[in-house]
Amino acid sequence: MNNKRDINLLFATRIIRLFCYGFLSVVLALYLAETGLTEKQIGLLFTLTLAGDAGISLWLTTSADRLGRRKTLLIGALLMVGAGLVFVVTNNIILLMAAAIIGVISPSGNEIGPFLSVEQAGLTQLISNEKRTKIFAWYNMVGSFATATGALTGGWLAQILQSSGWTQLESYRLVLMGYGLGGLILFILFLSLSLNVEVDTVHQADSPRKILGLHRSRAVVFKLSALFALDAFAGGLIVQSMIAYWFHVKFGVDSGVLGSIFFGANVLAGISALLAVPLAERIGLINTMVFTHIPSNILLMLVPLMPTLPLAIGLLLLRFSISQMDVPTRQSYTMAVVAPDERSAASGVTAIARSVGASLSPMLTGLLFSIPALFNAPLYLAGGLKIIYDLLLFREFRAIKPPEEN
Repeated sequence: MNNKRDINLLFATRIIRLFCYGFLSVVLALYLAETGLTEKQIGLLFTLTLAGDAGISLWLTTSADRLGRRKTLLIGALLMVGAGLVFVVTNNIILLMAAAIIGVISPSGNEIGPFLSVEQAGLTQLISNEKRTKIFAWYNMVGSFATATGALTGGWLAQILQSSGWTQLESYRLVLMGYGLGGLILFILFLSLSLNVEVDTVHQADSPRKILGLHRSRAVVFKLSALFALDAFAGGLIVQSMIAYWFHVKFGVDSGVLGSIFFGANVLAGISALLAVPLAERIGLINTMVFTHIPSNILLMLVPLMPTLPLAIGLLLLRFSISQMDVPTRQSYTMAVVAPDERSAASGVTAIARSVGASLSPMLTGLLFSIPALFNAPLYLAGGLKIIYDLLLFREFRAIKPPEEN
C-alpha cells in the first residue's frame, strides 16, 4: 500500500516540477532581455545555470543513496525556491549568475537538478523489471503534459497581464514568482515520502568500494555518460527558451502563441514517450532509442528551411511527436544495467554528463543568434550532432541487453 502511495507522490512531484519548468521557460529569455541583458549574456547565463546544476547535482545524486533519497530531494526543492527568489528580486548579472550556478532553475523546460535521478532510483525500488519501462513512460508522459500546460499557462498569463496594463517586465516577474512557489510545494510533498524509496542499507553496507557512488557498473555508466553528454550538448543548442526566442525573432511570435506552440509540442512529446512502450517490447530498448531519434532530428534540421510560420510550427510539432520515444527507454535501460545500490548514482552520473554537455551549448547559441547569417545554425548543428550520437549508441550498446530482454 505504501509503495502505491509513494509512486503517486513521485508522479505528483514530477507533474508540479515540470509544470513550473514549462511555466518559466517560455518567458525566461524574454524576461532577461527585458531587464537589459544582451543575447550573449543570456546565453552565458543559461550556460552557467546548466553548469552549476551539473556540479550541485553530481554531489547530491552520487551521495543520495548514502545521505538518503528523501533528504536529497528536499535540498533540491530548497535550491529551486532560492533560485526563483533571486531571479525575481534582482537584474544584477553577477547575482543572477551566482543564483544560476548554485540554485535550480530550468531554461529549457526540461528536468534540471537532482530530482529526476533520485526519483527514478526510488521508482525502480518500488516496481518490478517488467513494469519499469511502462512506469517510466507514464512518468515521462505526465511530465511532458505538465510542461506543456505550464508553457501554455506562463505564455498566456504574461500576455493577458500585458493586455491589462502590466509592463512586460512585471508580467514576466509574476511568472518567476510562481516558479518559486512551486519549489515550496515540492518541499512539502517530499516530506511525505516513506522509507520505501530508500536503498536497502544491508546490501549497501556489503558493497565494494565506490567511485562517484558506482562499483561494478562503472565502465558501462561512464560510456553511456559520454554518449549522453554528446546528445545533451546538441540539445542544449535548442533549449525551449532559445527556440521560443528563435520563433519570436524570425516570425514575430508573441508570448501567448509561443505558449500554445510549446503546449502542443510537449503534449505530443508526452504521447510519444508512452508509445515507446509497445515498440520497446517488440524491438528492444536500444533499437527504440535509435530508430525513433534519427528521424526526429532530420525533421529538426528542416524547420529553419520552412518559409512560413505554419510550416515551421508543423514540422516542429511533427518532430516532437517522435522525439521523446528515446527518453523512457534510455532511463529504463540505465536503471536495468546497474546494481540496486548504484541506481541513484548511475542516474545521477549520466544526468550530470547530460547537464555538462548541455551547459556548454547555450552560450554558443547566443553567439550564433547574435550573427544574422548564422541565426539558423543552432538547429542544423543540433540535429546533425544528435544523429552522430544515435549511430555511436547503436554501435556500442546493441549487444548489451536489459534483464527483461534476455
